[in-house]
Amino acid sequence: MTLSRTTVILAACATASLALAGCSSSDTAAPTSTTSAAASAGASTGTADSPRATCPTAEPADDAAADWTVDGDTGSIAVVGPTADTAPRVDVQGPFSVAETRVQTLTTGDGPVVGDSARVSVCYQGVNGRDGSVFDSAFERGAPVAFPLANVVPGFQKAIAGQTVGSTVAVAVTSADGYPSGQPRAGIEPGDSLVFTIDILDASA
Repeated sequence: MTLSRTTVILAACATASLALAGCSSSDTAAPTSTTSAAASAGASTGTADSPRATCPTAEPADDAAADWTVDGDTGSIAVVGPTADTAPRVDVQGPFSVAETRVQTLTTGDGPVVGDSARVSVCYQGVNGRDGSVFDSAFERGAPVAFPLANVVPGFQKAIAGQTVGSTVAVAVTSADGYPSGQPRAGIEPGDSLVFTIDILDASA
């Protein structure tokens, strides 16, 4: 299942918030439109805030070599990273799970280092390690999203902070660093490990 809104990178609050804007009690309901989650945090999807207005939507070649392979505590993954012309692909031999979040830089950009609390613009894809399903993808939507790193789940922040702009990154995220209580509207169950593949387009303090 692929969600039509940016729910996969949201902060995991005590209230299981589905809003980028914060963790108040009014944030517990899911956004009702395809743009409301991004708009609630002033997120940009391909505006002047981002150096690139689109994310590539084309699939990588069937014989594309994996840029990162991981044997998990259970299962394994093979990640083909995104390029300027193609979206990423994650092949899962599942159920895949990890007991510790693992970050891999696929390509290193030549831009500035991304700070822990930076506002970033990214193209990203989220895959559930349990069943290999894509549960959210800016690549499928064809548009990058901008947001503060302070508002995302810990595993997503760990993947981006300290990287350089222009880098592509993959991360295998523990349930604790993702959605420890699950996220039913994204098909994520308690205990699910997640895999994100990310193209860092821009960052600002």
